[in-house]
Amino acid sequence: MSLLSLATTLVLTCGAVAPVAAHDRCLDEACHLVALVDVDAAGASGGAVAATRMGTWGVDTAGMDTSVSPGDDFFGYVSGTWAADTEIPADKSMYGSFLALRDLSESRVRGLVEGYVEQGAAATGDAAKVAALYRGFLDEAAIEAQGAKPLAPHLDAIRAAADRDVLADLMGAASGSVGATLFRLGVSDDQRDPDRYTLYMSQSGLGLGDRQMYLDEKFAPQRERYVAYIGQLLELAGWDDPKGNAQRVFDFEKSVAEAHWTRAESRDRSRTYNPVERAEFATTAPGFDWERFFTAAGVGQAERAVVRQDSAIPKLAALFAKANLDTLKAWQAFHVTDQAAPLLSKAFVDAHFDFRSKFLSGQPEQKERWKRGVAHAEEAMGEAIGRDYVQLYFPPDAKAKMDALVANVKAAMGARLDTLAWMGEDTKTEARAKLAGFGLKIGHPDTWRDYAALEVREGDVLGNALRSAAFEWDYDRARIGQPVDKAEWGMTPQTVNAYYSSVKNEIVFPAAILQPPFFDPDADPAVNYGGIGGVIGHEIIHGFDDQGRKSDGAGLLRDWWTADDAAKFEAEAAKLGAQYEAYAFPQLPGMHINGKVAMGENIGDLGGLTIALEAYRRSLDGRDAPEIDGFTGEQRFFMGWAQVWRTLWRDDALRQQLVNGTHSPGHIRAFAPLRNIDAWYDAFDVSEGDKLYIAPEDRVRIW
Repeated sequence: MSLLSLATTLVLTCGAVAPVAAHDRCLDEACHLVALVDVDAAGASGGAVAATRMGTWGVDTAGMDTSVSPGDDFFGYVSGTWAADTEIPADKSMYGSFLALRDLSESRVRGLVEGYVEQGAAATGDAAKVAALYRGFLDEAAIEAQGAKPLAPHLDAIRAAADRDVLADLMGAASGSVGATLFRLGVSDDQRDPDRYTLYMSQSGLGLGDRQMYLDEKFAPQRERYVAYIGQLLELAGWDDPKGNAQRVFDFEKSVAEAHWTRAESRDRSRTYNPVERAEFATTAPGFDWERFFTAAGVGQAERAVVRQDSAIPKLAALFAKANLDTLKAWQAFHVTDQAAPLLSKAFVDAHFDFRSKFLSGQPEQKERWKRGVAHAEEAMGEAIGRDYVQLYFPPDAKAKMDALVANVKAAMGARLDTLAWMGEDTKTEARAKLAGFGLKIGHPDTWRDYAALEVREGDVLGNALRSAAFEWDYDRARIGQPVDKAEWGMTPQTVNAYYSSVKNEIVFPAAILQPPFFDPDADPAVNYGGIGGVIGHEIIHGFDDQGRKSDGAGLLRDWWTADDAAKFEAEAAKLGAQYEAYAFPQLPGMHINGKVAMGENIGDLGGLTIALEAYRRSLDGRDAPEIDGFTGEQRFFMGWAQVWRTLWRDDALRQQLVNGTHSPGHIRAFAPLRNIDAWYDAFDVSEGDKLYIAPEDRVRIW
């Protein structure tokens, strides 16, 4: 985890599986994809440009390859020429529709931030703080002069630790600072009491992300390079015996990995809600000073924690108790340095980039300094920037048009529930109640975060990041046991993504995603329904996917399904998982999609596209859709969906996505759900003998 993401407390970091994030079902966790938007690379103040329409009516027909049969390769048919003509930018490990819009958002935010800087002494309040954050990050000479000095207080505290109890303090303090921990804490809505916040605990402690990276033989090269990286950072930090300690740190983390649950196990909401009274930790997970840990984390007021991987926590406590003290200290020192590295001098920045981005993800070049500076400012004060962003880039009529689209897709979901042959009436009654209770947020929050208590000091880059992390953690931990803020957002308006929250039972669409190719109010409606309509459907279906279905309309985690209906659902879900696991990646022998890990997203795509198609048909109100450039309405609908998922990957990035991601790769998402939708076969005359053909009786029909 780098400090560029430290302030976000409910994310996958240091090998943790997040507690219950405010946005636990995102459209795309890595902000993947995208393409033909003309982004102003300079991005100077006032220089950001608008997203442009794809083609003349919403689809980039020039990017198609019509020599490809849609039944053999639908991604190639819709985006083959684009893929052949597009080069992944040197500062990216993958590229596509999401990333192009993210570039646009980044350029716009740069204009805002540099505008604050240009105000100089006239800037006040949030603008002055954002300007100081950005200005300090861009002052490379001052950062270089500091070298490793900003790390000194943290490393000195680790060196001075006389016993494991002091390390328990440091692990607790890491919740709002830098450092390694085996037990990741987070605060979110209580799944069994959705109107109150509670404390969650998850397994943690891994620098390579997932346990598979430590235990699967095919990742031996990544492990070897990781050990070298640990040694490199320890040497830069001035730690004794960096090479020897690097191997010992890795060996410790490997034992941690063996204790961890798999990623598939960790997303099973039937298993991951395990309340433990604070006083019980000493007996259920002995070998660790839990009271010191909770006190150092500032959550001593919490009477309990909801443990996600309950059988892993005692094993991790036992590992801590028997580990060599010097190894634990080196482990702490490495993670402190690794997390701080992007904000330190060039030697640290380069080492971090060479391993984390270049080696693991195949990214050839570091991002320009201004891009990293924008991320630094956004991480600390994202909503302050977002408040100005929406004034410039979110027209009021966009919300009204989205309201209508959402209402139509939601109505289509209701109609699907009425006609589902496999679901009994008792379960349907509960499902209808859940759908009726869906909340909706579009564009931006109505109330913005107050950053008055956040201290920003001129030129103190690492210190500012740490104070921001502490500010966020203080905000979260103070809410334990308090009423949930139902109006709060889990993403900033300038984020290109969308999400569903199971505990709030709501779908959320930030302003930045409401642009082409997802949404263009002046484009062909069929394309909009295939694009943003499919996204809306995807988020709605998350409320009914293999994990979202475990909460009711009030966000309460409870089983409202009959046993017979649940069994039918699970049988269809297993068929869908098998379909995705069968996709091969020739450039990565032995790598496959994990059907159980990606299950929710794959169900979201299939069900979401199914109800979006129904919504499109309803929007025609009995009229025939016109042909445009020889394409029927339903052809344009499916093309709109596939265009959204334009994606190019570097091999190493694709490997990381398959290991650590919960989403199937975008180029798979462009066609995989369509293979189960009868209308796609009819629209493109796909028949037996075509490579993507699935016999009707083998098609998955969930929603």
